[in-house]
Amino acid sequence: MLEKLHLPAALYRAQQVREIDRLAIEDHGIPGDELMQRAGQAAFDLLRRNWPEAKKILVLTGTGNNGGDGFVVARLALQAELQVQVLQLGERQRIEGDALTNALRYDALSGAWRPFAGELPQDVDLVVDAVFGTGLEREVEGKWAQAIAAVNALPASVLALDIPSGLHADTGKVLGAAVQADASITFIGLKAGMFTGDGPACCGVIQFDALGVPPQVVASQLPFAERLDWPRQRQLLRPRSRTAHKGMYGHVLVVGGDLGFGGAARLCAEAVLRTGAGLVSLATRAEHVDAMLAARPEIMTYGVSRPAELQALLEKATVVALGPGLGTAGWGRSLWQQLMNTELPLVVDADALNLLAQSPGHGNNRVLTPHPGEAARLLGCSTATIHADRFAAVEHLQQRYGGVAVLKGAGTLIHGDGSFPAVCSDGNPGMASGGMGDVLTGVIAGFIAQGWDLPDAAELGVCLHAAAGDRAARAGERGMLASDLMSHIRRLVNPDNE
Repeated sequence: MLEKLHLPAALYRAQQVREIDRLAIEDHGIPGDELMQRAGQAAFDLLRRNWPEAKKILVLTGTGNNGGDGFVVARLALQAELQVQVLQLGERQRIEGDALTNALRYDALSGAWRPFAGELPQDVDLVVDAVFGTGLEREVEGKWAQAIAAVNALPASVLALDIPSGLHADTGKVLGAAVQADASITFIGLKAGMFTGDGPACCGVIQFDALGVPPQVVASQLPFAERLDWPRQRQLLRPRSRTAHKGMYGHVLVVGGDLGFGGAARLCAEAVLRTGAGLVSLATRAEHVDAMLAARPEIMTYGVSRPAELQALLEKATVVALGPGLGTAGWGRSLWQQLMNTELPLVVDADALNLLAQSPGHGNNRVLTPHPGEAARLLGCSTATIHADRFAAVEHLQQRYGGVAVLKGAGTLIHGDGSFPAVCSDGNPGMASGGMGDVLTGVIAGFIAQGWDLPDAAELGVCLHAAAGDRAARAGERGMLASDLMSHIRRLVNPDNE
């Protein structure tokens, strides 16, 4: 298994990292060639640690500074008596500056260096991707796309330098074609696009090296976004008072579970309790009451047929979770209409979001938790548009609807008013199954009930949910159920028991 190292919290746009690089060179006297040597050395050291048995190294280079980093790796590998081949994409005469200096240093050692002619050698242990850096804005075509496809078809492992070629550094979108790396080592500042959209699938295990750039230089740029993970978020949890009682930890009202969809509401309500809320009530179809009470007697379950019956339940509640299994027919729509005007904090999911898309309104007392399809309906666009720039999408959601927007998916985003977006770097593909969103709704509602404000509850909830999914995935990603998260949620919210 590839090593996983601690990563910083700050995420940047590519232009910001380039500005930090410029300031380091021009204002702090670190030569560009020195930064390139450090990058190549860091990458080569990572290569040796993670793939100590690799003897045959293929370096794929472009014509810019990313290619220069690749030439440093190639030279170091050759000096370590490894078998090295360099394949050049782009015209060799276009290489200049520090990249040219390092290309010539490699060439002086008589290392193999030839143009990419349409095919890659098959007998290699490791590919180093040094074709495109963070400045890529156009779609990858022609020989470049052909080379990327060939890399992805090889059985060899792949190490990407700074960012996998073809991945947009700011948005995490694949620009036509992108390298699927086993690991990526990125330099100076973490690029936001590596952690959401297609980023996690392309980057593999992400490593970071600041290349010795002084912290004050990095601090000249305000981060574009913040990376969140459970090890950091869990520090917000504190042991409970020995005199605690259930009334201190809030009362969540879950509303949902139309006929045939009671399981969604049940998952949400149980997640509320496993997160630590004091009480949970479930307003659902009367047909579900007996089954709910038999399966989980701790959930106070009420059969509700019309909106007026919610009033008594609302008077006891401190937060409402609206949407799991709600449906968009008459029953669900009538309950939605009753609750969207409540002054209580709301966590809005599933069909409650689809109803909101049909009748848009703004409110600052709510957390919206759409997946990309629901986000597209809320913004009146396609899911492709959402995926093309998830950061822009979550910002537009927050601006249009208010409160806190949580855009689910690989690299879930959280964005509240007056803040910059946060990205959760935990989670796994096993969580792409029915009911996971219902659990997340309950987790966030449970934290709001316990006193966290909406942005903090959303960030804490997303990270807890993702971490529980990662624990459950240790038994395998395929076949993982939403209910598999419950025991892990309980353990994770009790850090002393971890």
